[in-house]
Amino acid sequence: MNEPRIRAATVADVPDVVEIVDQAYRHYIARMGKPPGPTLDDYAGRVSEGVVWLLEEGAAITGIIVLVPTTNYLLLDNIAVSPARQGLGLGRQLLAFAEAEALRRGYHEIRLYTHQTMVENQHFYASIGYEETGRATEADYDRVFMRKQLRRCFQRRI
Repeated sequence: MNEPRIRAATVADVPDVVEIVDQAYRHYIARMGKPPGPTLDDYAGRVSEGVVWLLEEGAAITGIIVLVPTTNYLLLDNIAVSPARQGLGLGRQLLAFAEAEALRRGYHEIRLYTHQTMVENQHFYASIGYEETGRATEADYDRVFMRKQLRRCFQRRI
């Protein structure tokens, strides 16, 4: 595979986005007893809003991230990596992009939510600096809400 790059999604990418999300979340259906929320999203609408970004390796789209601006923080609404490419650091690359994008836009916080049954996600997010801020049922899903405070790195000149 070629060096991964991240770019904004276009309307032509919507079928690939839907496929990656479906593949990445499919195994949670049995655990949750219903399709995970991200599999039900309107990705054509999300792409037209300009909030979907793709990770490409060569000509293949292997990951997606949905970043929704709010008044005070950037919402990481969804992140998904093709199961065949998981475990290779692509998700971390997308998360690093989200942090850089948040800072570029003037935010100092990223928020996200995950399902309560997705405990491995909660542990992973905690390991990279996210803190749990609450739990609630929202849109008929039991969610865990998390946030990460961002700090700009300043390089000292000598």
